[in-house]
Amino acid sequence: MHPRDQTIFALSSGRPPSAIAIVRLSGPMAESVIAGLTGKIPVPRMATRALLHDSNHQPIDDAVVLWFPGPASATGEDVAEFHVHGGRAVLSAMFDAIAAFENVRPAEPGEFTRRAFENGKLDLTEAEGLDDLIHADTDRQRRQALRQLKGLLGDRARDWRERIIAASALIEAGIDFSDEGDVPAELIAPALERIRALHDEIKQMLAGQGQSERLRDGLVVAIAGPPNVGKSTLINQLARREVAIVSPHAGTTRDVIEVQLDLDGYPVTVIDTAGIRETDDPVEQEGVRRARARAAEADLVLWLADSGGAKVGHAGSTPTWLVRNKIDLVRTPPGEGGSHPEFRISAARGDGLSELIAALVGFAHDYFATSEGGLISRTRQRGLLEETVESLRRSIDVVGQGEELAAEELRRATTSLGRLLGRVDIEDILDVIFREFCVGK
Repeated sequence: MHPRDQTIFALSSGRPPSAIAIVRLSGPMAESVIAGLTGKIPVPRMATRALLHDSNHQPIDDAVVLWFPGPASATGEDVAEFHVHGGRAVLSAMFDAIAAFENVRPAEPGEFTRRAFENGKLDLTEAEGLDDLIHADTDRQRRQALRQLKGLLGDRARDWRERIIAASALIEAGIDFSDEGDVPAELIAPALERIRALHDEIKQMLAGQGQSERLRDGLVVAIAGPPNVGKSTLINQLARREVAIVSPHAGTTRDVIEVQLDLDGYPVTVIDTAGIRETDDPVEQEGVRRARARAAEADLVLWLADSGGAKVGHAGSTPTWLVRNKIDLVRTPPGEGGSHPEFRISAARGDGLSELIAALVGFAHDYFATSEGGLISRTRQRGLLEETVESLRRSIDVVGQGEELAAEELRRATTSLGRLLGRVDIEDILDVIFREFCVGK
């Protein structure tokens, strides 16, 4: 039997122990499992209390059972849910009882969503949105993932694909059925007009959402600077807990320490790097090398220095702020950061931290400003849309060399959008031709 024809089950709630645990099944044996464990089939889509028994008629738990006959279910298959008490012994007995049924097996990671996709319950962008929603750490990530789950990008992609197919149908009809009297003689001009409009629309969307993919992963802020200036103290203050070792000895931090923060709904990863200095210690040298590499890859560098006359020691195109620490020990006038924005703090006492955090929130807001209404959340999606735009551009460029070449580029564009959605049907163009132009052959 093919794995897709088997019935799968899994714990769909949090790790035990818990007050309630949800055990979920999907597949052709779901009805038999419900009947075997409860002795009856509950009313579809109505919560029903039932005493569960194993194959030896031994009680397992007093549970609530839900029955969703396919295709009106989350996966499009027969689905059953058992809401049981979330103790480990209860779940162990449940899993043993379910696995005893023939052709029933534990689900692989993501297999419920995979079956929903394969049965047309959601497209690939919605599946990705579901995954992003589950893993969203901040409110803004949640909102972006919810837009994906609602199918907004998929709806746009389906509309674009239908419009490309319509333009393709005009060109294909001009090639294949030019001798038919009911086919308009001038088809290329309106097809090109549609293609140009689509090209500009998709390109404009790509240009307006340059940072939306980054909202999934977050802004990366690196704290860099010479040794013993308070980098670890600052990251502990930002995290509100001790994540880095604070020591008066230079070179304490040998590796890169990362902390995930939620700044006003924006996901921010703050990196505490090793102190950058010349050293003969090979371990510390590796830490310095990693520190320089992470600072170069960051979206923002906070160059931490003492409150003396030190300048920024980081060179590169990454935006860099000079943060003067230990203002409680040494007072120096502001304005010595040169072209870099300057902040004055005491990481130990907390002076100036609210101003620094507010500036970080403002930086994140500006950085992610174009992604607030963004629909593109993954590099895969952007890559396929860029392929679509490029194919549309080439179809315009080559139409004068032959309609066959333009038609091939449009087929590539529809394939790219089909891959975006997870749906590729080569019969779409012919369906439009025969329906729209009444060829009658």
